[in-house]
Amino acid sequence: MKRQNITAIILRFSVYIASFITVGALLFVVGYILVRGIPNLSWKLFEWRYTTNNLSLLPALLNTILMTGLALLISVPLGVFAAIYLVEYAKRGSRLVRIIRMNAETLAGIPSIVYGLFGMLFFVTALKLGFSMLSGALTISIMILPVILRTSEEALMSVPDSFREGSFGLGAGRLRTVFRVVLPDAIPGILAGVILGIGRTVGETAALLYTAGTSSDTVSGIMDSARTLSVHMYALSQEGLYIDQAYATAVVLLVIVVGINALSAVMAKKMTRRKII
Repeated sequence: MKRQNITAIILRFSVYIASFITVGALLFVVGYILVRGIPNLSWKLFEWRYTTNNLSLLPALLNTILMTGLALLISVPLGVFAAIYLVEYAKRGSRLVRIIRMNAETLAGIPSIVYGLFGMLFFVTALKLGFSMLSGALTISIMILPVILRTSEEALMSVPDSFREGSFGLGAGRLRTVFRVVLPDAIPGILAGVILGIGRTVGETAALLYTAGTSSDTVSGIMDSARTLSVHMYALSQEGLYIDQAYATAVVLLVIVVGINALSAVMAKKMTRRKII
């Protein structure tokens, strides 16, 4: 009994230490960015057009929103419908399901630079889309598709089978059961996957350098070259003369990511309350 108590105390202490280090590192990084970036924020950074005088980040911010929306428009329907097929229609434990899951997990672990190289060779060169927002969005959609697929699949699998059986018992078909019973209950989990995809899209740099280009102007079409906020910050830091503006851009990027996570938490909580009611 004493040995068990000592082991429990050691494990609890280890958890506390690991939590303290993790939270401390996070607070240090966030605090350092805020301290270095907030004093350099100015209205010049939010002017409509980018010039070498104002170094405006507004075009990159708008490009980031458009890039994220286009990538989600491609990847979310594919990921969610693929997850629905694997959970609701495919035979559970079949070889096809195992192969798809293994490939999705493998693709989720591939470095982004490899996706960028693939996007440059396939979308930019082979399909002759050039350095454009479309090339970048297609590449990003392939990157976040495994994440959305796996999280959506886990969310659908977490729905109790009794829900499906009750719907079938009332005479509903499989398709109606999926969209009226299973999918609404799994929305919070699916939304978590979408938020992870948004976070990866907003913070992606390497893949977009090879596919979307580094044009500093706001795009007028999906075939135009564009830089996102992360690419904009990378470009400023590489030049070596605009480190302060790069930190200011990092502050804006940090606020966007935190805002997205907070909004997703609120939405998931509201959806859970509706479900309980």
